[in-house]
Amino acid sequence: MAGPDGRLRCPWGLSTEDYVTYHDEEWGRPVHGDDALYERLCLEAFQSGLSWITILRRREGFRAAFAGFRIDEVARFTDADRERLLADPGIIRNRAKVDATLANARVLAEWADGDLDELIWSHAPDPASRKAPSVLADVPAITPESTALSKDLKKRGIRFVGPTTAYALMQACGLVNDHLEDCVIRGSGGPGAAA
Repeated sequence: MAGPDGRLRCPWGLSTEDYVTYHDEEWGRPVHGDDALYERLCLEAFQSGLSWITILRRREGFRAAFAGFRIDEVARFTDADRERLLADPGIIRNRAKVDATLANARVLAEWADGDLDELIWSHAPDPASRKAPSVLADVPAITPESTALSKDLKKRGIRFVGPTTAYALMQACGLVNDHLEDCVIRGSGGPGAAA
């Protein structure tokens, strides 16, 4: 669909200004670094069952509540921090998701620096093996790679990361390029520009 500037974008990326910015500047661009990937993993888990715009509009609240998603700091959160989080209107106050976020930080704090980045990116498919989607219906919700990533993370103690959440993470962090074939971002030097 044509945006306000007349350029073609993925239809979902035009519904709000927040989405236009996220679509154009962030979604599908490669993300590296354990803390940055931990943030995306947590936000995708919080999004489960909700619309992404709900999470996107509370992102700064999440960052403030979870110490900028710095794994080592979140891993040291106490029961009092947990109660604070469950009372914080700036985030989604879902007990299971809050508990998973804290538990995942404790697991990841035991990993060597770079391990999360390496593990996640080891599941990126070969871009040449993926045809550019022409319509939204061509974009899968789950792939063999996202299923493998989910299993790999769960095997290592990471919670609340099913194959659909893992695929959303792969899309958001640039492991796959699901911008539609006519989207201006796909061919602009953004994610998967060579694909």
